[in-house]
Order: sequence, then structure tokens, then C-alpha cells
Amino acid sequence: MARRNRPNPGRGAGLVRLIGGQHRGRRLSIANLEGLRPTGDRQRETLFNWLQFDIAGSRVADLYAGTGALGLEAASRGAEQVWLIERHPQAVGALRNAVTLLQAPANVESADALDWLQRTEAGPFDGVFIDPPFADDLWVPTVEALLARPLLKPGAWVYLETPTSWVPAVPASLQLSKEKTSGAVVQRLYRFESN
Repeated sequence: MARRNRPNPGRGAGLVRLIGGQHRGRRLSIANLEGLRPTGDRQRETLFNWLQFDIAGSRVADLYAGTGALGLEAASRGAEQVWLIERHPQAVGALRNAVTLLQAPANVESADALDWLQRTEAGPFDGVFIDPPFADDLWVPTVEALLARPLLKPGAWVYLETPTSWVPAVPASLQLSKEKTSGAVVQRLYRFESN
């Protein structure tokens, strides 16, 4: 009996499926990169249930886009404009292919998210996804960079996806709205309260 090769669970080769909106069920190729971890279907379903009245017509940034699962899901569900920020060339190529295939209202930026936040003129945003590689521990620096400039509209949402071991450390201007633990991952949705 031939032994089946099993994919390395730490790699992102394969497909990601959009679960709602105009492109529901569409499968998109993703880059084969170490540590690439698309947000799972159940977690995305939870998140977009939380955001069901916030996505249509919104301007959204997906700061560590990776597979594009979050930003492209937002585009499929009616976001007016999505910025997909990713620094790895292979992932950027896969994102550009997906945007072209879907004819999505999205800009793919080949950039480090922290650098991009310091120079972008794209804001203000209605919402921002922050789901960096867990090993990089970039949640606090990203939130600080996001809030250092006027990049959020009053009432904007900020989504953080973290390991359960991460202790929330966000400024008071971000108020926790929703939270859910799924296995080793915690989903948190915050609302921005401007001064």
C-alpha cells in the first residue's frame, strides 16, 4: 500500500474558500509559505456575523493579508474598497491573481504593514483586520501605528486574531465589542471611540 504524503500543517499550500456574499463557495489558490495560516471557515463565519451590518459599502484594510481570506471575504460581502497589505512576494502574487479573478474592489500593496500605516493616504477606514503571523507578536505595534495617525473613522471596528496566550493590551480608545475563543485562537472585535 502506497503511503500518502501529508502536507506540512505549518504551510499554506492549497485553497481557501470564500464562505459568503457574491463569491460564496469560490475557491482561491494560496501561496505555499511557512506559517501561512488562513482564518478558518467557522472563525470567518463568526466574524462576519458580528460585522453583518458593517461591511456593505465600507473601506477596509487587511494589514497582514496572507491568503486574503479576510479582505477578500469582505469584498465578496460588499465592501466598497479593500486594501490587502502583504510583504511576501509569493503571497502578493497569489493575492493579485485572486483580485483579478474575482474582479474585486481591492488594492494589493506589497509592503510591510507597519511601514504602510506610517505612509498611507488611503484612510480613514471603516474597519481593519489585524491577523499577523502569531510568532511575530505584532498586535501592539500594529495597533499603536494604526492609532498614531487619523486612519480610523469614529465607530470603526478593529479585528484582532491572536493565540489564547496573548494578553490584550490595547489603548482605551478601542473598546472590546465581541470576543470568542476557538481552540487555540481568540477572536476580538473592538470599536474605535475617537476623542
